[in-house]
Amino acid sequence: MFKANHHPDVNLNLNVRGMRSSATVSINEQCNQLIAEHRQVFKLGLGQSPFPVPDPVVEELKAHAHEKDYLPVKGLPELQNAVAGYLDRRHHVTRSPEDVLVGPGSKELMFLLQLVYYGDLVVPTPCWVSYAPQASIIGHKISFLHTTKENGWQLTPERLEILCQADPDRPRIVVLNYPNNPTGGTYHLDHLKALAEVARHYRVILLSDEIYGELHFRGQHVSVARYYPEGTIVSGGLSKWCGAGGWRLGVFVFPHSLRWLRDAMAAVASETYTSTCAPIQFAAVRAYEGGIAIERYLQHSRRILRALGRWCYQRLTDCGVTVVKPEGAFYLFPDFSPLANSLKKRGIASSEELCHQLLDDTGVAVLPGSVFGRSSAELTVRIAFVNFDGCRALAAAEATPTDSPLDEDFLRSWCSGTVEAFDRLCSWFHGVSASGS
Repeated sequence: MFKANHHPDVNLNLNVRGMRSSATVSINEQCNQLIAEHRQVFKLGLGQSPFPVPDPVVEELKAHAHEKDYLPVKGLPELQNAVAGYLDRRHHVTRSPEDVLVGPGSKELMFLLQLVYYGDLVVPTPCWVSYAPQASIIGHKISFLHTTKENGWQLTPERLEILCQADPDRPRIVVLNYPNNPTGGTYHLDHLKALAEVARHYRVILLSDEIYGELHFRGQHVSVARYYPEGTIVSGGLSKWCGAGGWRLGVFVFPHSLRWLRDAMAAVASETYTSTCAPIQFAAVRAYEGGIAIERYLQHSRRILRALGRWCYQRLTDCGVTVVKPEGAFYLFPDFSPLANSLKKRGIASSEELCHQLLDDTGVAVLPGSVFGRSSAELTVRIAFVNFDGCRALAAAEATPTDSPLDEDFLRSWCSGTVEAFDRLCSWFHGVSASGS
């Protein structure tokens, strides 16, 4: 169904001088600088898991710290087997170990995919900050499909159909990211089935970025690969659900029909990074094999994120802000346009100006919606509600019966950094509303 075509002659735009650093990286560095200057800062900009790496995975890393040999470019066979088993066990998607490609973070694998693929990149917005810059570095055409808050910031099958109908034979990769960064929303079964039907009709490749899949608040994430197995590449890794962002381990799982893409990516990998860190690959086997300790860790991580996300959502709603209720991950994407007139009286007319003013006045660092593919005038921002000590919060959640909700008292005790940040944000917005009335 999917065949390798000759790559057309293209003039790759390899001149990246003047290109800005990733917005999420930049906000973290800016916050660290302010902290070094003895400013109190609440870091709600960088989307980094607050939770520790699970103990069994850490122990595996220690046990394999001596591993020093280059591993196969496509990945440690035991890890390929564990990833394929995980996909089958959790999502009922059958892939062989040979379908798995391991890399130093899913971000690097996404770049290699765009480097070797000859078609367009299609990205629904708002979207993660690095999809489009990677395509720009390579010189690929990017099609942005703008979603709306009315449909939960999600790509609709109708919108995808309109794009494909305009040029039905054009090769495309469409990115689906869910639970979503930056909105915290996710796709439900009927929606996934309808998207899969359109993708199949136009032979679109879906890159299903499921890095936050295990952080679905109710543990009910479903992969679109179940409905479109022949055309879906599943992307994942350890950074979000396993708390191991700095370990830099990502995985792509391909259908058999796209093995030519896997092989092309592996060839480029062999000439660039050679292979992924050996001790971390051995430790990742333990993570993907799961077990009681891993499941308990995930259960309590989800409990905390769900309680905190819903509390933050309610605080923003009470301030008169429009925001979609999160269903996974650790993000909110509020729209402050209902307060536009009041904000304008303070000289704030863009999402960038809003974020700068919030940092100056409250010490709360968030990112403007413009870096996620939205208009500056839209007054949207992304909030990563994870400014707390995940170790202590996990221990407290484990000591709280699972049939007991994690209430506001729990959140104020164990997620105090995030709670205080939201107290400051809401106080600031109440002041804006009062001064504008």
